[in-house]
Amino acid sequence: MPSFPPLLGASRAPTEPSGDTAPGDSSALKTGLDAHADASDAHADAFDSTLGDVELLAARAALTQGRWQAARSLLLHTGDDWDRRGHRVTVLAREPYATAWAREWQLAEPESADAATLLALSLVRRALRGKEDPERAREGCRTAAALAPADPTPWLGLLLLARTFGPETELLRTFAELRERHPEHHHGHHLLVARLAERPRGRGAESHEVYDLAEYAAAEAPADSPLAVLPVVAYAERYRVLAATGLAPADPAATGHWSGPRARRILRASFDWWLEWEHDEHPRRHIDLNHLAFAMSCAGRPAEAAALFQRIGAHATPAPWSYPHRDPRTAFATARARALGAM
Repeated sequence: MPSFPPLLGASRAPTEPSGDTAPGDSSALKTGLDAHADASDAHADAFDSTLGDVELLAARAALTQGRWQAARSLLLHTGDDWDRRGHRVTVLAREPYATAWAREWQLAEPESADAATLLALSLVRRALRGKEDPERAREGCRTAAALAPADPTPWLGLLLLARTFGPETELLRTFAELRERHPEHHHGHHLLVARLAERPRGRGAESHEVYDLAEYAAAEAPADSPLAVLPVVAYAERYRVLAATGLAPADPAATGHWSGPRARRILRASFDWWLEWEHDEHPRRHIDLNHLAFAMSCAGRPAEAAALFQRIGAHATPAPWSYPHRDPRTAFATARARALGAM
């Protein structure tokens, strides 16, 4: 497996959390979606972290009632589909009583790697919200990793902790462990990009290590990999940092961030990839679609944005619409209305 190019300069800019590590449960936020949303979708009016995974939705509902057996069955049948497993565990771990139910599951099956992983990620979620000792969460992740050495999901928990609490050396070391187990890990790459975007700015408007790394990862991945959209994610995360530190306007459409030659090339390549390779089955595909729609809206390309909004439907995601300090409900609805109105 090729290694990433060396990354230097570990200083960080003081910013608000990115979407992956912001506190709170996004599924409880109302979006105010308009009539273009499918009214039959039970979550048409909410940021739903399941992202349309019907089986996950059912298991989450059961877990809220203490019926952890549904989560057990879901994770058993997920197998080694690592992106899907990571998505499902992190969503289940968001439930307020996930820690208690995971411990009950462990009492019934002390050697269950799935139970240990759900417990670990629930402790991570609590730590990110300031309700748990991060070191205790780390220990839970290490326990889960020992029970399932090939599974990158416990390392995803450690990466979430490193992204928020750890030095960059810890972040890079943890990412290397995760990538060793799943080179194309979608969530892991997004966390890495969000953190590296906080390094000091490069020599020019389109010169920054996070852009280089994202393009490198996209180029190294197979042609059909969703990591093709990672450079667009890098631009959104870098905008978050620039706007939060006063180096870019608070209105993303009022900045030239997406107008430079590198940005235009990345947007064109990512949109073309989506047209050719769209993966309806990828568990985190709506995160990529929202990043693409955000970028196209900010770049003043309503036709491409409209096609993406049609595909997103009711599955809006808080990030990047919340960047830098905006109400994501209003930002998403406004951008979608503008794009669809231009059709």
